[in-house]
Amino acid sequence: MVFETFVAWRKENKMPDVVPFLTYEDGVAALEWLAKVFGFTETARFTSSDGRLSHGEMSIGDGLVMLASPSADYEGPRRHRDNCEIAASWSALPWIIDGVLVYVDDVDEHHARAKAAGAVILSEPEDGPPARRYRVEDLEGHRWMFMARN
Repeated sequence: MVFETFVAWRKENKMPDVVPFLTYEDGVAALEWLAKVFGFTETARFTSSDGRLSHGEMSIGDGLVMLASPSADYEGPRRHRDNCEIAASWSALPWIIDGVLVYVDDVDEHHARAKAAGAVILSEPEDGPPARRYRVEDLEGHRWMFMARN
């Protein structure tokens, strides 16, 4: 995305009050995966001379998430859990999300899309307070919860 388009988008869209910023080993792949699997729309992509994502933004509904790839030696959550016994010990608990909550119109449809694309499903759609939801990991192990709007 060219800078002028990015600036125009920012002028036309209100920035949310809270914006999660996630780091990825391969931010460019994450932009594409989040669009394909979770239905996000890419709104910004800036890469460094070596091809790493220096800054990216994805929107869904009125929400926004920012992404980047900080350095070649950065470990995403999944790789970190593979290399750290303590981190691995809590990864079996799907309710520990330490991630992002996103409201969607149809939880079951969203779940089916993510599952068909090969996402790691942590919990199947379930009804409970406050609403229907499921939990999932993205391509590098960041945890997400998708919940129905009430």
